[in-house]
Amino acid sequence: MLPWRTVRKNIELIAELHGTSSSERTKLAQDAINLVGLTGFEDKYPRQLSGGMKMRASLARSLVMKPEVFLFDEPFGALDEITRERLNDELLRLFQLEGFAGLFITHSIAEAVYMSTKVLVMSARPGQIVGSFDIPFEYPRAHSLRYEPKFAEICGEVSLALRGALV
Repeated sequence: MLPWRTVRKNIELIAELHGTSSSERTKLAQDAINLVGLTGFEDKYPRQLSGGMKMRASLARSLVMKPEVFLFDEPFGALDEITRERLNDELLRLFQLEGFAGLFITHSIAEAVYMSTKVLVMSARPGQIVGSFDIPFEYPRAHSLRYEPKFAEICGEVSLALRGALV
């Protein structure tokens, strides 16, 4: 997020760079703001937002041009656990609502299992896929899934594969 631009102007930036008209940019940005739950914060600057709200604004900026696939590299790594879990749920809701797909890179096994339909485990060097796990849980996923025995079992299997990859 550019610190000198408001939330709205940051979100409009991608559409602006694509040559979208001013009126269309405004509409696209407001739609994305509403979708991620930032209504009322459009005229705030990044420094006035919490970490979770900044992540929502970044997500809204990405939503503006309606990509088919999102690439996430540790998007919630710097957030506290509760905020991180809320944003996981919000992201899953948006993906289901809008029909997006995502490639999610994370060091959190529980996050990988909760967010995914498939988890791939990679070795350190050379980077190779050393494990593949189909995740059997249906969408939408309830927060309580994290406490089910099958969830813990899959997390354990992924952990074992990861530990083997690091040896």
